[in-house]
Amino acid sequence: MKNSVGSGQPCPALKLWSNKVGSLLCFWSAPKKYRRLDAKLETKMMELKRSSSGKSNFRSINSIILKFPQFKEGLKEIKGVFEQFDEDSNGTIDREELKKCVKKLQFHVKEEEIDDLFHSCDVDEKEGIQFSEFIVLLCLIYLLMDSSSSSDNTSKIGSPELEATFNTIVEAFLFLDKRGDGKLHEKDVVKALNEDSPCEKSPSHVTQTRFKEMDWDRSGNVSFRQFLFAFLDWIGIDTDDENHTT
Repeated sequence: MKNSVGSGQPCPALKLWSNKVGSLLCFWSAPKKYRRLDAKLETKMMELKRSSSGKSNFRSINSIILKFPQFKEGLKEIKGVFEQFDEDSNGTIDREELKKCVKKLQFHVKEEEIDDLFHSCDVDEKEGIQFSEFIVLLCLIYLLMDSSSSSDNTSKIGSPELEATFNTIVEAFLFLDKRGDGKLHEKDVVKALNEDSPCEKSPSHVTQTRFKEMDWDRSGNVSFRQFLFAFLDWIGIDTDDENHTT
């Protein structure tokens, strides 16, 4: 593929991703408030990595890129849910609207966890969850919900299609998490971009740039939350549906 993550020139989707992530960097200066949620996500990712026994449907970064249209289509139905709970139609969901949404969708989430999720997903700190942020929030709720809250025959989030999309995104993260410690490291990402796809190997400065685009707080590690925000910009989920606040 000419427009691949491993090529010397960024593909349009990655260029868009880089521009948007760059505009958000100034809002990630206080990592402490994310630590509690990210710690829970790390534990969850480690559990999922162990249960997968190293099995993955992905063999290279291009196998993930080829699923971009599928990811985008699978996430479209969230738009209707977002509009339903954006009661004042201002393009964002505030904390009270979010609580109503969680209750209506019968998510078993404590109020403290709702506040954590709200603050962690409101990346521009405008006291409102935009559409792409709402997708991240739903995916995190899906991951952190107690599976016992649903019967074996019922989707945890009421949509088998959306659940399958979230599962595939998680699988993409686990493919990049070579150490299985619930977070991404630069060497592992470079390996996934290069060694797992040698025909598409890119210069080291390109792969390092790719990692920095995910490592918003420059901690050297990328949490699933950070990955998910970057991934949605990567596939262009908000290009048809909203003007991303910068």
